[in-house]
Amino acid sequence: MRVAFAGTPEFAAQALAALLAAGFEVPLVLTQPDRPAGRGQRLLPSPVKLLAIEHGLPVHQPEKLRDPASRQPLIEAAPDVLVVAAYGLILPQAVLDIPQRGCLNIHASLLPRWRGAAPIQRAIEAGDARTGITIMQMDAGLDTGPLLLQEAIDIGAHDTAGSLTARLAELGGRLIVEALRRLDELKPMPQPEVGITYAKKIEKAESALDWRLLAAVIERKLRAFDPHPGCSAQLGDTTLKLWRGEVVQGRGAPGEILAVAPEGITIACGEGALRLTELQKAGSRRLPAAEFLRGFPLAAGERFSLL
Repeated sequence: MRVAFAGTPEFAAQALAALLAAGFEVPLVLTQPDRPAGRGQRLLPSPVKLLAIEHGLPVHQPEKLRDPASRQPLIEAAPDVLVVAAYGLILPQAVLDIPQRGCLNIHASLLPRWRGAAPIQRAIEAGDARTGITIMQMDAGLDTGPLLLQEAIDIGAHDTAGSLTARLAELGGRLIVEALRRLDELKPMPQPEVGITYAKKIEKAESALDWRLLAAVIERKLRAFDPHPGCSAQLGDTTLKLWRGEVVQGRGAPGEILAVAPEGITIACGEGALRLTELQKAGSRRLPAAEFLRGFPLAAGERFSLL
């Protein structure tokens, strides 16, 4: 089977690696154009592109796929199937019609829950106990196509978006190989009409914490936004990045520092309190609370700004 592939981040690269390890012929890899990154804003290739080059695979990096010229390399590749994983571009119907046996998407949720751009982050943020991988047939809608395979995993109490993505990437690679090998026998199932939710894209403005929320809600947000974009809070003229915390007992005005100790900085929330255990100031790195306090002392009674 000739399996073209479309994906961009590390999550997708693991799926491509699984396809190659399973022996599928990959005539073309689609990935996003190189993007500027880091302080020098150098153009960097995506993880998928790096893996494709390593294996000598043809790579196509269109900005969009709306015009016929951008689709021509895929037409010439003549794939039986196109596998898509976190590609980042919307596929028009003209692209979906190219592979003889359609397009399969590796989606990091248990559809129809968390259709959309940020299913892993939104699942953690919402406090879901489980998530998983769905292999679905793609149609022109937003993650609305028929289901082929699903497998669930638990979301741990300490899972971050980074740790959960790593586990889901491994599962996605295994399930897409299974789906392709069983493609003739799998029966597509329409998605249920109940339980539909949408995982909107993470916006930078969401990074700022609202201390009026429940401590448990803020703790989940810290994990959901780790490693990107992280959460931030304003203390006087200083913006701090906050990475890890734990819910503890405590009462006070939202944003008030209740206690400072090597094990963490306790902040009052709308309900309960949050003990921050990992923080970062501008120009520094993420630090455990004890080490952070040595360079940035804090005292009970100081107060973070409210939104």
